[in-house]
Amino acid sequence: MLPLLRALGYSTLCTIPENGLKMGRGLGHFNNLLRKRMEVKNKIRNMNLRKKIILFAVVPLLLALLAIALTIHFQSTLLMQQQHMSIEPFYRASKEVELKNYVALAEQAIAPFYEGTEVEEVAKEKARALLKKMKFGDDGYFFVNDFDGKIIVQPNQPEREGKNEIDRLIIQKLISLARNGGGFVEYTMEKPSVKQIAPKLGYVIALPKWGWVLGTGIYLDDVDSALGRIDTQVSVNVTHTMLWIIVISFLSVIVIFLGLVRNITERTVLDDRLGEANSNLAALTQRLIDARAEEDKRIKYVHGGIQSMLTAIKVNIEAAVKALPQASRLTKESAAPFSLAATQLGGVLSDLRKIVKGTFIIDPNLPLSDQLNKLTLDMSTVATPIEFTVVDEIKYLPLEVKEALFMSAKTALENIIKHAGATRASVLLKGTTSCVKMEIRDDGKGFDTKFVYNNPNSGIGLRSMKEDLKVVGGKLAVTSSPSKGTCLVATVPYP
Repeated sequence: MLPLLRALGYSTLCTIPENGLKMGRGLGHFNNLLRKRMEVKNKIRNMNLRKKIILFAVVPLLLALLAIALTIHFQSTLLMQQQHMSIEPFYRASKEVELKNYVALAEQAIAPFYEGTEVEEVAKEKARALLKKMKFGDDGYFFVNDFDGKIIVQPNQPEREGKNEIDRLIIQKLISLARNGGGFVEYTMEKPSVKQIAPKLGYVIALPKWGWVLGTGIYLDDVDSALGRIDTQVSVNVTHTMLWIIVISFLSVIVIFLGLVRNITERTVLDDRLGEANSNLAALTQRLIDARAEEDKRIKYVHGGIQSMLTAIKVNIEAAVKALPQASRLTKESAAPFSLAATQLGGVLSDLRKIVKGTFIIDPNLPLSDQLNKLTLDMSTVATPIEFTVVDEIKYLPLEVKEALFMSAKTALENIIKHAGATRASVLLKGTTSCVKMEIRDDGKGFDTKFVYNNPNSGIGLRSMKEDLKVVGGKLAVTSSPSKGTCLVATVPYP
């Protein structure tokens, strides 16, 4: 191949920069960690049996169980408080519904008298007698007073019946609630079963035909007692749980102690085998890393160096074939071999791309926009900052399309940094309904596009970019002139 390259104007092969993997430092750190681990294990092995058991079994277990016990105790106490706070409104709401039902029951019980045709005073007296007999629970009863404050029915304090207590605020409030459609009210009242004043929740409605206020209530200390019983049961459950934890802890310590006494020798043997396995694993890991690094170097050389050379050779052969019609007859007869060589080189390039395709030039899991954004950030310099922009939605792109656009952008930006003398550059990635476009601009010194295309020894990077894009069905448009900068537009249709 060297004579052919010299004949076409290539006296030396291009050199490819290699970014070798810095594995020596990482491997040394890995070996240091492994060595420290073995030293610690040797120290542990030299400890006596009692210290091993206490250090590795009993103490951690006791600490863990203590932490579990404290956590359970704390969480149980918190749960009990939260349960109390959550149950109380529901329990109270259920009692309110219960009061409404009691009042509705009483209203239905006296309905024959209230809605009947008897003389009103007779009907009232019958209703009054019936309500005095109606009770629920130990302290549940019904009371009645009229809109003027006169006590009509008061079973727990019959001495108040017939008296007018309109001057009492609670009587006024009961009358007001009843006149406004009924409702609940809290107040204090003597509890019949204990003959003591206790808080009470009452519910009243109006019987407007008779001018009565009908109501009943429950004593709130009964609600508190019910909630207290729930709290007590939860506390008992927590105590039982703590006792079970103590029993399990004691049994676990005994079992672990006996097990460690029996297996301490076997553990030492296993530690030795583990150390040997770790050493073998470290050696195997290093061999795999070295093999991968060498493979990466070969792929980078194939992709960056040989492909560029083959592209340049193909371009020169095609240029020579174009010039042959103007030469002598003998030279014209050489056109066929040159054309065949160009075709064969095209096949070699195609095969080379298939080989390289097995390795990923870019991360296949990241979108092209993220890859290009990282590329522009990595290649930006103080002298030539690079701006990256994405416009509209970029649809799904196959990996080979993303690689072709990425490598085209990389080649273009490398040329801008090395040769353009630009003060700024930009990369624009735009999605349309039918294709994706990538536009790369700079304000550098530019070049004569006609000269580059007509001179086989120039524009190797541009030709390589065109070849890569052509393989995926794309095309490259170049606009440039001296001192006016350069604009490259790569267009690839969606699959």
